[in-house]
Amino acid sequence: MLRNSIRVLLQVEKNVHTRQNSNIAFIGLGQMGARMVNNLIKNGEKPKVYDVVPEAAKSLKGAIPCSSLEEVVDGSKIVITMLPNGKIVKDTILGEQGILKRVAKNSLVLDCSTIGPQVAQEVFNAAQESNVRFLDAPVSGGVVGAQAGTLCFMVGGAKKDCDEVEPILLHMGKKVLHCGKPGAGQITKLCNNLILGVTMIGTAEAMNLGVKLGIDPKLLTDVVNISTGRSWSSDTYNPVPGVMENVPSANNYEGGFSVELIAKDLGLAGDAALGINAPIPLAAMSHQLFRTMITYGLAKKDFSVIYKYLEGAKVQ
Repeated sequence: MLRNSIRVLLQVEKNVHTRQNSNIAFIGLGQMGARMVNNLIKNGEKPKVYDVVPEAAKSLKGAIPCSSLEEVVDGSKIVITMLPNGKIVKDTILGEQGILKRVAKNSLVLDCSTIGPQVAQEVFNAAQESNVRFLDAPVSGGVVGAQAGTLCFMVGGAKKDCDEVEPILLHMGKKVLHCGKPGAGQITKLCNNLILGVTMIGTAEAMNLGVKLGIDPKLLTDVVNISTGRSWSSDTYNPVPGVMENVPSANNYEGGFSVELIAKDLGLAGDAALGINAPIPLAAMSHQLFRTMITYGLAKKDFSVIYKYLEGAKVQ
């Protein structure tokens, strides 16, 4: 009996010690975040994790699940967030129960969400006032890149802070690019996703046209991918079912980067463009098309479902 009691006490002490000394906290365990955490674990880290859905944290083997923001940031020197939108980012970091009120001074908070540049700058200013360092570090590569650990991080903020966290980021990706001042990572990401949204529509239009005119989609893809029409949407994330494996179009457009998220990003690009009077006509048209798809019940489908939408087919 005594031996068993000692064993239990030692295990409790070990768990508490591990929990208190976990250096990395990760908040937001959706399609992207969960896969990013898995790659941290594969590379020898043992992050503390938190999500508003408790089961998401408990499902990650090798991580330390936490039940609150206070618990997850306690003792963590690096806090990474991956959240759906700017409002949630602000609530999580700046709110009454937010990270800035919980995290230790001089800790580094790194937000990998895609939000407006002005929101990133606002969070940076608030972090400075709290003696906390902040980087905006949105990613490119989507769910496929998060799964494979090949994400590209676009970082805005102090270069020395970027250099400090780069080894951690390289556990989850293959490139870390310092883009400049606070908010510069978000500017870079929005420009990238503007191109992504427009080229996916162009790829889907062309593939739909070719197929309806009688061309085999795999043959057409092969030609496009060695010609001037090639893009990431054609050679890595093709929207036509049956052309590629391990992409959302091969799985009824489940998972991946949702229609509602590309619509959000194009909306953010539109807001930024409006503020400086920069014309973005193709992005504006793309934004409205993806928004229309949302009204047809396609919000949660991967954005490559634009192919089926243009085809006139229903997707369940």
